[in-house]
Amino acid sequence: MDPAGAKNAVEWLATAAADPDACRWEWERNPLGVALLPAGRLWDVLIVPGALGRPTLDVLTRVLDRPGPVLADFGDTRTGFFVPPGTAARWLGTGVRGAGDGSWIVVPYPGRATGGVRWLVVPDGTGRLTEPAVLELAMHEAAARLAGDR
Repeated sequence: MDPAGAKNAVEWLATAAADPDACRWEWERNPLGVALLPAGRLWDVLIVPGALGRPTLDVLTRVLDRPGPVLADFGDTRTGFFVPPGTAARWLGTGVRGAGDGSWIVVPYPGRATGGVRWLVVPDGTGRLTEPAVLELAMHEAAARLAGDR
């Protein structure tokens, strides 16, 4: 990620915090390179099991020029898709956890290696998110492909 892209991503993500300056300070000083940010204001996160998450991202990258931000833990046990605020409260799906209003997400500094979580798709700073309907269709297609592989 180029420095300007990382700066734009940092600025956008930090605006989710009650105190953006404190968020940026935390990122700079936290040895893990992460900050805790509230979901529900700028975005919600739909968290899917890793076995479905990566195939879903593969489908999304084939049908979209660029999906919204996507996080994964280093064990690839969970994948988090950033979606519009309010999505988590309305989402009905087995095995999908929603982080919306009142939830907090561990977010790595864009463009840096961190501990615990990493970006699969780094935010571009524009506020681009994945549309829930598109994500749902991609999840269905990924699940069907996984079922066919058995």
